[in-house]
Amino acid sequence: MSVWGRLKESLTKTRQGLVGKIEELTLKHRVIDEEFYEELEEILIQADVGVDTALELVQNLKKEVKERQVKVTAALKPLLKEQILALLDQDPIQLNQGGPPTVVVVVGVNGVGKTTTIGKLAHYYKEKGQRVLLAAADTFRAAAIDQLEIWGQRVGVDVIKHQEGSDPAAVAFDALNAARARRADLVIIDTAGRLHTKKNLMEELKKINRVLGLNLPGAPHEVLLVIDGTSGQNAISQARLFGEATGVTGIVLTKLDGTAKGGVIIGVKKTLAIPVKFIGLGERLDDLSLFNAAEFVDALFD
Repeated sequence: MSVWGRLKESLTKTRQGLVGKIEELTLKHRVIDEEFYEELEEILIQADVGVDTALELVQNLKKEVKERQVKVTAALKPLLKEQILALLDQDPIQLNQGGPPTVVVVVGVNGVGKTTTIGKLAHYYKEKGQRVLLAAADTFRAAAIDQLEIWGQRVGVDVIKHQEGSDPAAVAFDALNAARARRADLVIIDTAGRLHTKKNLMEELKKINRVLGLNLPGAPHEVLLVIDGTSGQNAISQARLFGEATGVTGIVLTKLDGTAKGGVIIGVKKTLAIPVKFIGLGERLDDLSLFNAAEFVDALFD
């Protein structure tokens, strides 16, 4: 199946929960009135677009309806599609480059698919001809180190690791030196899945960033936050808190294939102004796609 086909398939639940309900609403209301707009707001909020974003979308839609003198609800779906695309307003964005090597720190809470995403990122860039190295800086759990090693073997890239309980910043430091020695193009650093409310763990992430920056000015060149598409509005609070602590530069939204809450991507982009760089479309190794706003909206409304 093509990337477009996988994207369209992964958005099935979100499309049913958002666009499907909008279509039902336009059949229920033949004319555009305040009751219609109120119900539209409810649909957008239930799709986890977010309250503020939903209100802005509806206000923008009202403005367009007035300017274009639209009279019937049947004509509103393409207008709403335009407004959502305007909010996302983003061309595909690759990882920030630096170094060499380019250093990417990957953060996120437990259970979002962070280590799996790292494996898929490694595959994505290896397929582009880059030399990739992974770093197992989640030293709190031996299972996390083992899991990253399994992904390294699967993708065919080396993994730098220490023993369980080691200093994560030391692992990052050694990985950067190893990447230089092996002339790697990209080093991706896994970090412990941590509750975003734990201040000491956030300080640890800051330490990793400081150590990297001292060893290679400008590093890390990218701090990617992995968030779970099924978490809805919790994803926005996670992104805000991680951004404050670690300077998140990009977001990877995973598990879009298993949720009706894919609308959260609109709220994340609007509320935080952090670019969504990749989206996870499934379980396969190549089910990680560079985020393309136009393709995403087309697949959502198709």
